[in-house]
Amino acid sequence: MRRASLVIFALASLVAAIPALACIWDSDTLRDERRGLPGVAEILAGRWERHSKFFYEHRARQSAALLEREPGNLAAYDDLAVAYEERVWESNGARNRVVRRPSGPAVVITPWNAPFMLSTWKTAPALAAGCTVILKPAEWSPLSCSLLCDLVAEAGFPPGVFNVVQGIGEEIGAALTRHEGVRRISFTGSPETAVHIGTAAARNVVPFTGELGGKGPLLVFADADLEAAARKAAGQYDDAGQVCLAGTRLLVERSVEDAFLELFHRFTDEHVLGDPRDDATTVSPLIHPEHLARVEGFVDRARANGDEIVRGGRRREDVGPLFYDPTLVIPRSNDSEIVQREVFGPVLTFQTFADEQEAVALANSTRYGLSGMVYTGSEERAGRVGRAVRAGTVWVNTFLVRDLTAPFGGVGISGIGREGGDYALDFYSDLKTLQILDGTTA
Repeated sequence: MRRASLVIFALASLVAAIPALACIWDSDTLRDERRGLPGVAEILAGRWERHSKFFYEHRARQSAALLEREPGNLAAYDDLAVAYEERVWESNGARNRVVRRPSGPAVVITPWNAPFMLSTWKTAPALAAGCTVILKPAEWSPLSCSLLCDLVAEAGFPPGVFNVVQGIGEEIGAALTRHEGVRRISFTGSPETAVHIGTAAARNVVPFTGELGGKGPLLVFADADLEAAARKAAGQYDDAGQVCLAGTRLLVERSVEDAFLELFHRFTDEHVLGDPRDDATTVSPLIHPEHLARVEGFVDRARANGDEIVRGGRRREDVGPLFYDPTLVIPRSNDSEIVQREVFGPVLTFQTFADEQEAVALANSTRYGLSGMVYTGSEERAGRVGRAVRAGTVWVNTFLVRDLTAPFGGVGISGIGREGGDYALDFYSDLKTLQILDGTTA
């Protein structure tokens, strides 16, 4: 089927499914029935072992920790939608009510890293809000999202409510995002691609949310638990660094530089590169030869620029064709490309600071702002620096602790809009103010 025909067919399915979906998402039904999302979650949880094997064999990337989050994503948004209470109040002689209604057909575009987890995370609020959905997975990781489509159908959703359209982003993704029938667009990927999607959305005045990658700082102060900080820093090589939230810029107080590096190298030496199906593996392969070449290019240019490659900086073909050694770079300056651009591989940079002011300045010195980490033993500093770091999420003395009711997104070129909790449900909804004049109705 030609590209245009495929998109038209998928959008026609969305529109045709809206009446059936409206019946399921009627306000009384919301409170009286358990709808399709819990069913998908239960099916997925019940087939954990089989699906885990499928993901490993067909994508060989996703960690067990991410797999465990997927049923929870689905159930959590259903619970939020069911628990939603309309705001009702009296003013100016009228009764006021805020009504949340489905916005209409939504296009969700997901990346190749953790595709199934991110697809459940991004489509669940759209479905919970009552929208019909087209999911466009990345072309490097298509199969797991097709599985999600099968699970949704098995859980009893009406035909056409949830659709998966496969294809090249420049073709299928572009056709979807510029179509006039789309009313919401959610994207996770690069800032460069987001510019094209945002432009297409603006032409049709369609709300658009994007999570667009990061270059997160990991700040370590002298009063921190250095062993915990160094272990967490070495842990940023997990999944071969293909994690948008990773703290890839290590910023360490100068007085503890040597002690931190000694611990960091010890913990990094413990990493095992290998098959992610092996429980001993901590660093998995990169996703694709093109991505391996991209990561290698960053390190080669850093070397040519005079940045110091402290460790790694080479392919590990002795392990497999898509492995790259965990790499640490000390840049010549903060303006080095390796500091300022997202590599999305097992490559970290190391810089030092003299005081809190310099630490915050370095942390905020890139155009990104998705996440950050702060390691300190001071409660006052935790709050002060945590607020000062320019990022959508800042963790103190921990990493990747997530609450699905909290807002999630980035600042700067790391994103536009917020996902998570009621923020996501509001995004996929049209909010209406209903006012009824007092004394005019019985």
